[in-house]
Amino acid sequence: MKYIAHLEGGREQTVKEHLQGTAKLSAEFAKKFGKEEWGYCCGYLHDIGKYSVEFQHKIRENGNERIDHSTAGAKVCMETGGIYPVMSYCIAGHHAGLPNYGSSQDGGSEATIMGKMKKSLKDYSVYKDEIEIPKVTTVPIEYGETKNPDFALSVFIRMLYSCLVDADFLDTEAFMKNGQIKRDAGESIEILLQKLEKYVAKWLLNKEIDTVNGRRTEILRNCLEAGKREKGLFRLTVPTGGGKTVASLAFALRHAVHNNMDRVIYVIPYTSIIEQNAQIFRSILGDENVLENHCNVDYGDSEEWNPMKLAAENWDKPVVVTTNVQFFESLFGNKSSKCRKLHNIANSVVIFDEVQMLPTDYLKPCVAMIEELVNSFEASVVLCTATQPALQPFFQSGIPAYELCPRLEEQFRFFKRTTFQNLDKISEEALIEKLSEEYQALCIVNTKKKAQVLYQALKGQGVFHLSTSMYPKHRKRVLEEVRRCLNAGERCLVLSTSLVEAGVDLDFHSVYRQLAGVDSVIQAAGRCNREGKRSLEDSNVYVFQFEEQERILGQRKQIDAAKTLVSDGKDISALETIEEYFEFLYHLKSSELDKKNIMGQFKGIKCNFLKVAEDFKMIENDTKTVFIPVEEEAQDLLQQLKYQGFTKTSMRKAGQYSVTLYDDVIEKMKDAGMIELVAENINDFYELKDKERYTEEFGLDLNIENGMALFW
Repeated sequence: MKYIAHLEGGREQTVKEHLQGTAKLSAEFAKKFGKEEWGYCCGYLHDIGKYSVEFQHKIRENGNERIDHSTAGAKVCMETGGIYPVMSYCIAGHHAGLPNYGSSQDGGSEATIMGKMKKSLKDYSVYKDEIEIPKVTTVPIEYGETKNPDFALSVFIRMLYSCLVDADFLDTEAFMKNGQIKRDAGESIEILLQKLEKYVAKWLLNKEIDTVNGRRTEILRNCLEAGKREKGLFRLTVPTGGGKTVASLAFALRHAVHNNMDRVIYVIPYTSIIEQNAQIFRSILGDENVLENHCNVDYGDSEEWNPMKLAAENWDKPVVVTTNVQFFESLFGNKSSKCRKLHNIANSVVIFDEVQMLPTDYLKPCVAMIEELVNSFEASVVLCTATQPALQPFFQSGIPAYELCPRLEEQFRFFKRTTFQNLDKISEEALIEKLSEEYQALCIVNTKKKAQVLYQALKGQGVFHLSTSMYPKHRKRVLEEVRRCLNAGERCLVLSTSLVEAGVDLDFHSVYRQLAGVDSVIQAAGRCNREGKRSLEDSNVYVFQFEEQERILGQRKQIDAAKTLVSDGKDISALETIEEYFEFLYHLKSSELDKKNIMGQFKGIKCNFLKVAEDFKMIENDTKTVFIPVEEEAQDLLQQLKYQGFTKTSMRKAGQYSVTLYDDVIEKMKDAGMIELVAENINDFYELKDKERYTEEFGLDLNIENGMALFW
C-alpha cells in the first residue's frame, strides 16, 4: 500500500516524502543553535500517525472523520524513553499547540501530554516498515551551564517546536502549491551593511565633538566599531537627540556581518515609534528588506501570496520591526501561528528600543527569556534607551552588558536641553493660572479625565487637547495643527496624556509633567527645547503633583518611587538617579515581577505551555473597543462591517476610528444607552450611538454620571 500524506489535483505526496522533507528543513533550522539532529528527529516522526488505514481512507476519500495523527509520534518518543520524551510536546502539539503536561490521573480525552499517552489511536504500527527512529546523541540543554535548567528546557522545547511547525508548513506549502509560492527573504545582511555605510559615509567625516551632529557621529562611529565584538549582551544608553535609531542599526548590521548572523529584530513598545523607525529603515535599506509586524499593519487580504504577508508568518526577512507584545507573547505562546517564527530569533541581533518599557508584571520571565536567547540560541541583545533600567541583577548567569555609548556621562551633560523645576503639590486652579500665562507649552497629566478638565478651563485660540479619548485619525489631525502652530511661532498650549511622550516629534518652550515614573518624566522632557535652540534657563520642565488624590490604574508604585527621589531633591535626569529609581521600583514591586508565576510552570519535563500562553498577556483584556461613526468614511465603514462582516483589513481600518475603554466605563455607557454592540457575536466591539458624546475639541466625553439612563 502507498501511504499518502497530501493529495492535490491528482498529485500525491507520500508520508515518507513529507517526513523526509520536513525533517530536512527542521534540521536546517535547528542547526543554528546546534541541535540539528533534534530538528531532524522531530520532523521525521511528527506525522507517523498518517500510516493508519483509517487516515489513508480519509485522505483518499476526502472524508470528514477526524483522525488523530499527531499523538502517534509523541507516544513513540515517550516509549523510546531517554531524552526522546522532550520531543513529545512538539509532535503532539504541531497542530493544536504545545500542551500542558497534565497528571497521571488524566484520561485519554484530556488534551495534556499525560492524557494523550492514554488515548486510543488507530493502528499506525506499519510506520516501522518505512521509518526508523533517528538517533539523537546530544542533550537538549547543558545542565551544568545554566542557573535555571527548568526554564532553559522549556525554551528549548519552544524553539524545537518552532523549527518543526515552520518546516511542516513550508514542506506542505511547497507540495500543495507545486513550488509556485514566491517567498522573498530579502537581500543579504552584507548588502544591507553596505547600504547603511553609504548612507552614513558623509556623517563619518565629521570629527567635531562640540556640535550636536559631531556628538551623534561619535556615538555612531563607536557603535560601528563595537559591532566587531563577539556575540553577547549590550547596552546603548543614549540621551534624547543622540541619534540612537541609526546608531543601533549600524551596530546591529556590522555585528551581524562580523558574526555571520541572520537578521536584525527591533522590539519597540509603541506602534507610533515602530511606524516611524520602520520608515527610516526602509529609506536606508529598501522596502523589500524591512518587515513591519504588528497589529496596525495589513499586507492585504486579497493578495493571498503577498511576499511580505508570507514573511510575517515566520519573520523571514533581514530586518524585522515588531512590538514588545508580539515578541514576548510569541515566545510565551503555544500556538503554531505564534511560535512558527521563534527559530528565526536564534542567531539574530535583537534590539529592545525603550527597554525600560518591559512590563514589570512579567519582568522576571522576560529577562529570563532574553538571557536564554543570548546564552543558548546564538542571539545578541541590545538594551537601548535614554533611561536604562537596573536589569543586571535579574540576569542569573551574570552575563555582563557592554555599553555602546562612548563617554556616557559626558554625552548626557552635552545633550541636556532642559532645567527641571519641582512645583511639588499644586491645586488645579493654580496650575490653570500658570498654564494660561504660557505661550508654547505642553502639559501632560496621568488621566484622560484630568486632561479634559484642564482643556475645558483653558480652551480658546491655540489650545489643544490630546488623549486616547480621541480616535487615532482625529489625534493625527490635531497633531498636524499643533506642529503647524509651533513651526509658525503661534501660541500653542497642549493638554495631553502620556501618548505624546514617545514617537511624537514636538518642540515646546515649556513642559509641565504630572509626577509619574522617572522614565516617563524624562520622556516628557524630551518634548522641551528638542532642537536645542534655546538656553537651559529658558527651557523648563515643571514636575507637579495635584493636591487631591487620584485613582491611577497601574502607575501607583512608579509614582511612589519617583516621589521619594523628588522629595529628596534628587536630579531626576541624572544617570545615577535613573538607576536608583529602577532599583527602588523593582524593590517596591518585588512580589509582582512575575505576577502570574510564569517561571513556576516549568519543572523538568513537566511544562504547562497552554497555561502560560493563557496567562502571559502583556495587555490585559479588560478593555473594549468603541467605534466612533462621526466622519462620513467611518459611517461607510460601519455599514460595511455590519452587512459584509468582519475581516482583518476592515478591522484595521476601524481601528483608526475607535477608542478603547475599560470595562467599568463601558458598562456605564451601555446602561445610559450611549453605546451598543455592533454584532452580537463580537463581544468587545461597540458603536457610539449618542454622537453628541464625541466632540472635535476633546473626543469622547468620559464624564458619565452614575444613574444616567434613557427612558423610553
